[in-house]
Amino acid sequence: MDIVAIIESIGEGPTAALFGLITGIVFGVAAQRSNFCLRAATVEFARGSLGPKVSVWLLTFSTAMVWVQGAQWLGLFRALDARVMSVPGTWSGAVIGGLIFGVGMVLSRGCSGRLLVLAATGNLRSVVSGLIFAVTAQMSLHGILAPLRDRLASLWITGAENVNLLAALHLPDWAGLVLGLAVAVLALILSLRNRIGAKVLIFASGVGFAVAVGWVLTWQLAQVAFDPVPVTSATFSGPSANTLMFFLDRNALLEFDVGLVPGVVIGALASSLLAREFHWQAFDSVPVMRRSMIGAVLMGFGAMLAGGCAIGNGVTGTSVFAATAWLALCCMWIGAVATDFLLDQRGARAPAAAC
Repeated sequence: MDIVAIIESIGEGPTAALFGLITGIVFGVAAQRSNFCLRAATVEFARGSLGPKVSVWLLTFSTAMVWVQGAQWLGLFRALDARVMSVPGTWSGAVIGGLIFGVGMVLSRGCSGRLLVLAATGNLRSVVSGLIFAVTAQMSLHGILAPLRDRLASLWITGAENVNLLAALHLPDWAGLVLGLAVAVLALILSLRNRIGAKVLIFASGVGFAVAVGWVLTWQLAQVAFDPVPVTSATFSGPSANTLMFFLDRNALLEFDVGLVPGVVIGALASSLLAREFHWQAFDSVPVMRRSMIGAVLMGFGAMLAGGCAIGNGVTGTSVFAATAWLALCCMWIGAVATDFLLDQRGARAPAAAC
């Protein structure tokens, strides 16, 4: 791919948006076909099972590391240039935001990435929750919630830059690739035990591949662009807010984020139509709608505080071994597992109240 020729033809901003579109389409197709979802995996784990949802999540998580670390080994990408590594990280944001996001993820019955994929397949519940998520993310980034986010994020920061987990643990560069391969083997063993078909496994790996595509394309663009280009990949907190503002503000500029979100919608929609899985769905009841809306608000604020969503931290950030991304992912799991146990499992066991 001749990136310079593309830039000369359409410009740097549109090229970044095109790369976001490509990344989003790959992600949308792969996520829709594999049913990848962190929320489903955490709920399955909370109920004492290492079933198909955990298997798919582990495979995506591990193959993202393998694809990204492999790309770095081949010289196609440099993790230290990633935006998440070149800015200060926030330990307090990762903990508090991760816990809040985990709670919201269970309440809304899907993480932000999953809601976007479901919305493209006709799920109106996800459309409403996704819009609320995007608005809350924008409020947390530049709006009324921004001061609170800044205050919580500044309680404990990493310093001038984020922490590279491999360097902090004094591990060699190839350790990331080895770890990814080891977790991938574990995921394949669980997948065989749960009788997951090869097609699902391929698409689950495809979600991780989409993350690598984003990293490689934006890094390659940054090497030849005249203006600074953020080296980034799939995440849905900042991009959801930026895409929303792009359609509301005539002065907004094209960038990777603005192409990513529509790309996911296009990929998931096309995939669902080809598989004949597109169908309209709505909220089952008012309590379910109320719960989903509250969850979307918590996810929007939690993601911006944590520096990323379940994809941005849990797959994309961890693939370059940003320490705060790993911490945020752990806290998302804790928040989600605790919420499922306290609200859903205990609620199901509780006797019905007398009328």
